[in-house]
Amino acid sequence: MKILTIDIGGTNIKAKLEGPIERRKFPSGQEMTPDKMVEGVKEMTADWEYDVISIGFPGIIKEGKIITEPMNLGNGWIGFDFQKAFDRPIKLLNDAAMQALGSYQDGVLLFLGLGTGLGSAIVNDGKVLPMELAHLSYRKGTFEDYVGYRGYEQRGQEKWQEHVFTVVERFKAAFLPDDIVLGGGKSKLLTEVPAGCRLGNNQLAYEGGFRLWK
Repeated sequence: MKILTIDIGGTNIKAKLEGPIERRKFPSGQEMTPDKMVEGVKEMTADWEYDVISIGFPGIIKEGKIITEPMNLGNGWIGFDFQKAFDRPIKLLNDAAMQALGSYQDGVLLFLGLGTGLGSAIVNDGKVLPMELAHLSYRKGTFEDYVGYRGYEQRGQEKWQEHVFTVVERFKAAFLPDDIVLGGGKSKLLTEVPAGCRLGNNQLAYEGGFRLWK
């Protein structure tokens, strides 16, 4: 079975086949609708063969269905029939949860995705539980306001990093994880990593997509 994993982001749509083949991507943005995404992926992967597809989506998914429109893309995602559009079996997962699954080793893993916002998921015994911690209250706003990219821009690297450390300690006390992975594009801005944490790798999002079928 050949698996294609698609990672839908606010900046790029990325896709990768399982194996040594390099990933491919094309720009997304505020005008990106699901129809345009499908068209772009089909064009970009015209020379690839695949039997099934995993899709990492930046929003809330329940029972394999999108229930929130993404903030950084166009509309029309809720209710879209990906299986019909691609004519392939599809598995949908929140993008942070997909990277968490790809990062998993053993025990209880807490994944925090430091990006435009704050992605979060727990993996326990290989089973992934997507969460929405970003919008819980913290200080004079939410966790996302302080450790997402807005927090970085408003407060600068040093203060932003202090809040990342504080938030990690708070979640560590709440969830008692054996392993903590800090992923997302903004994790690269950390000058040091909190104790008990390791940095993620965006390539692991694709591994999570492959694992969905195994």
